[in-house]
Amino acid sequence: MSSSEASAKEIERIIERLRALGDEQRRARATRFGVRSERRFGIKTPDLRKLARELGRNHERALLLWETGWQDARHLAILTAEPKKITEAQIEAWAADFDAWDIVDNACGSLIDKTPLARPKLREWIQRPEEYVRRAGFVLMATLAVHDKKAPDDDFLGFLELTKAAEPDPRNFVWKAVDWAVRQIGKRNPTLNAAARRTAAALAVDEDPTRRRIGRIALKELEGAAVQERLRKRQAKRATKNR
Repeated sequence: MSSSEASAKEIERIIERLRALGDEQRRARATRFGVRSERRFGIKTPDLRKLARELGRNHERALLLWETGWQDARHLAILTAEPKKITEAQIEAWAADFDAWDIVDNACGSLIDKTPLARPKLREWIQRPEEYVRRAGFVLMATLAVHDKKAPDDDFLGFLELTKAAEPDPRNFVWKAVDWAVRQIGKRNPTLNAAARRTAAALAVDEDPTRRRIGRIALKELEGAAVQERLRKRQAKRATKNR
């Protein structure tokens, strides 16, 4: 048996395992959350992540899983791809297939934000017209704010400027991603919280209704007691550690 035939057999076995993990009712419910149910088995995220851990990372296999077109297989591809092997051409090919918010968010937060391509891609993608590609640009801002612990504040101050300069986009999955980016940046530390609140305050009085909505939602959370208390505790912990 050739290596290509072996690979094809492996992909077939994985698809059958995904099918067995699926739940028809869960698949049908996906549409209520803005997720397309076609070409999807309806698998719980913990089950998908467990299978990904069992399979381990294999970049070539991940590319083949993506090509099947099954959404659950594409989620598995994201979770088992090797960030160091991902190329710009591969990222763009996958971005061309983005057709649901959950696949975008998983791709950004589990793979792309771990690559050197994340920052140049987010700057490019927030200018693109495709709804899910544009969402991906702003989602990368949010996931980098959460995952890139060593990044300097200047990176995120620059992202806030990009959100202010971006053309207003009333499409549901875009404006929500902009709001998410502002909020996650503002939860990173007190300095960025103040900057994000200024950004949100400016958006909240903009003449564009989408910008106003983003600003008001972000400002409410960033000024809220829960976020402020979390930031105070984090700051106190760091001060104690540095003594």
